[in-house]
Amino acid sequence: MNEQRRQILEMLAEGKITADEAGRLIDALERQRPESAPDTAPGPHPRPKYLRVVVNSTDGTGGDGASRVNVRIPLQLLRAGVRLTSLVPPQALTKINTELNRSGVPIDLTQLKQQHIEDLIEQLDGVDIDVDDLDGTVQVFCE
Repeated sequence: MNEQRRQILEMLAEGKITADEAGRLIDALERQRPESAPDTAPGPHPRPKYLRVVVNSTDGTGGDGASRVNVRIPLQLLRAGVRLTSLVPPQALTKINTELNRSGVPIDLTQLKQQHIEDLIEQLDGVDIDVDDLDGTVQVFCE
């Protein structure tokens, strides 16, 4: 991890900046990177920046007959979250894991690695979702 990225994550951890501000700063760093190191560009596909979930429904349960949900989540937020776990003391991670399990979320933050998030992001384009509403659609993809 380069020094600038580490400083951004430290400011986020200290509460000096918000997650949104950290995402914008890291995005700005990534935009500067191709100029300084053009040969480090990932494969043939550009690195996705957002997870998008779009739901269209015409089931009529909303009162007006149609509903639409369009959620766009910065993937950098997920990536930053994984990086932040390395800054959390092991004793705190143990307590967090205990509370997550108690709440029904069986995630072990000590096992969460950056490559796991990248693998998840890579596989999101293959997500299939069944919808009970014949006229409704759900799309999940990275852009």
